[in-house]
Amino acid sequence: MPEIICVDANFTVHLLSDPPDVISYSNLWRQWKSAGNQIIAPTIYCYEVTNVFHRLSLAGQISLEEAEQLLKEALNLGIILYGDRALHERAFTLAKNLNLRAAYDAHYLALAERFDAKFYTSDKRLFNSVKDTITWIHLVA
Repeated sequence: MPEIICVDANFTVHLLSDPPDVISYSNLWRQWKSAGNQIIAPTIYCYEVTNVFHRLSLAGQISLEEAEQLLKEALNLGIILYGDRALHERAFTLAKNLNLRAAYDAHYLALAERFDAKFYTSDKRLFNSVKDTITWIHLVA
């Protein structure tokens, strides 16, 4: 039975830019797609992936052309985006209740919570700060 999966920008950056020998992200992605799972993210996802690829190009880690191509790929993955007032309000509450330093990550948590979805991230700091409270968060390393 298909599931709803929430991914963050960190997951996508690794999915698209990790070397071929790092297969955990691509394996998960293929499994999800072949199972017909719906992949979701809050609209902040677009801002975050844009910023990451821009910063990687500024740092000289990838070329400007690579950054533009990776951004296009990230935005064309078929991830369904959500952004509404209730999501922002719930993200604020979660950030406050979980003592998060920023509310950005809480948007992913709020969306996953809304859809009873599993949330996948490569953000160890976020994972470690909420893993005892949020049981549906999964760290991909």
